[in-house]
Amino acid sequence: MLGAVGGLTLLLLPLLLPRAARGLPVCGLCPGLPRNGSLVSRFCESRRDAESDGRCCRERGSTPGRLLGLDLSNCSLHNVPPGLAEATTAIVVDLTENPLTTLPSGSFLGFVQLQRLAVPLALECPGGNDSWQDVTVDRSSRLCQGQRNPCNSSVELAWPCPENSVCAPDGPGLTQCLCDDPFHGYRCLREGTFPMLLFGGILGTATVSLSLLLWGTQRRKAKTS
Repeated sequence: MLGAVGGLTLLLLPLLLPRAARGLPVCGLCPGLPRNGSLVSRFCESRRDAESDGRCCRERGSTPGRLLGLDLSNCSLHNVPPGLAEATTAIVVDLTENPLTTLPSGSFLGFVQLQRLAVPLALECPGGNDSWQDVTVDRSSRLCQGQRNPCNSSVELAWPCPENSVCAPDGPGLTQCLCDDPFHGYRCLREGTFPMLLFGGILGTATVSLSLLLWGTQRRKAKTS
């Protein structure tokens, strides 16, 4: 009987928990839903395929739905939270009304879909103004809109991609180099498919050899003690 009750409790637990507790931790960094009238709130209300989940706006109809927006405005943030990396699929992010003094380089690494970012007035748009199609300023915030593809920029890249690879965006003002098929490895110098069987065989042999060595060492120690 107790086992049945325990099983029923486990099944009902997700329904009893707050919505933010069931989603990504970043959605529960601040209490409540996206603030009324905020950038994320307006964006979420404009889409029929979206719904609020904690401070996040998610795509409706899938579990868990893809994160589309993140409202961290007025959250007393002094630093960019580590959990921000969970929101790389976000199209809209609001960081206004926080005592943030800097946005470390790489804070928005992987945010290739980000199109609207609101930050406190004291901060610049990540990647600089040239990384955005439009930057507007009001009395307390800065709105960065329309992320540009740095690979299409006329400005020469600081780290040009090596031969057999192509440049790809990796966030505001950030790029990555992806190997052309069928090249792979360091600087895309290896050609052909990755030798998984050979790699697995070498790794397995090394693991077994090391295990036998440790076993033999321990056995000798046990005999001499």
